[in-house]
Amino acid sequence: MAGVGLAAPAAAGDPPRHEPIEVVAQGLDDPFGLSFRNGKFYAAESATGEISGIVPGGRGPVVRVAGFTAPAGVDRTGEGLLVVTGEGEGPGASTLYLSKPGVGPRPLADLAAHELAENPDGQRQFGDDGAPLDALSNPFAVLGGRGHGTAYAYVADGGANAVLAVDRHGTVSTFFVPETVTAGACEGRPNNDPEHTGCDSVPTGLAWGPDGNLYVSGLVGEAPGQGRVYVLDPVSGELVDEITGLDAPTGVAVGDDGEVYVSELLEGLPPGEPGPGFDPSSVGRIVRVDTDGSRSIAQVPMPVGLRWADGALHSTAWSVAGAFLGQGGLGQVVRVDSSAFTAEG
Repeated sequence: MAGVGLAAPAAAGDPPRHEPIEVVAQGLDDPFGLSFRNGKFYAAESATGEISGIVPGGRGPVVRVAGFTAPAGVDRTGEGLLVVTGEGEGPGASTLYLSKPGVGPRPLADLAAHELAENPDGQRQFGDDGAPLDALSNPFAVLGGRGHGTAYAYVADGGANAVLAVDRHGTVSTFFVPETVTAGACEGRPNNDPEHTGCDSVPTGLAWGPDGNLYVSGLVGEAPGQGRVYVLDPVSGELVDEITGLDAPTGVAVGDDGEVYVSELLEGLPPGEPGPGFDPSSVGRIVRVDTDGSRSIAQVPMPVGLRWADGALHSTAWSVAGAFLGQGGLGQVVRVDSSAFTAEG
């Protein structure tokens, strides 16, 4: 019958159809870092100090490891879970942990100690009164190495303004220090000392690309349009390429074809106190940068951690709902289909 417009059934062997945004897991508390291995996701729940495992389509999330101080990043490697904690007071902050199956987490590296001893960005750390002038060490992401001369683990330390390399014995070295950004909205911006005016790089995310390079997102002082993704040689730390023109990136992932995805956690947040009728789901987005440089946007609420897995992008969502809205359990892991992206403009 003409004009009925029924959808044709999917042919055998056709890939499954997906909604633009599909919820893989929910009920998380401020999920930041996201990892994937052997069919399972792992999310670092900053608010509860837990690492939860998630099997798509199964029960979950299930707490795998607990007791961390503000875990920010997680990566499941062949040896176990690498977990990095953010800044804070007391034991357990700014620390890289290794948790092996059947064994509780053990501290592998004291990242704050490296900052105090080496001061990678060279900026003044303390004022005349002895108080820190800024965050000293505030790790945000961790990524396991791939052998062949790469580090055992890489850490994006936003407070140190550096990417750190850690060997399997816990020895920390400075791998890459992005330059302070002094252009555009960052020009002349006051910093810790007069010699370093501008916007700190603040590394936030780490990802492997199909080209074998290491991709690093940089918040760059939350200055509009000044965010970066640094593409590094994973052995030498040499800067291979740089993607600019982003708004305060908090995470990065790279697709199979080399397209780069960047989470912008607070894009769209109004300045000052939001007024009546403010919709918090409008805050945050993911930017896709194709290999030809063209860009497109997907609206995902408050994304932080990104991971390319099983041929698709996955992201945390509502990642700061607890901290900003005072509501626990709103965090999610979502699958972001290519159909979710529309051309920037």
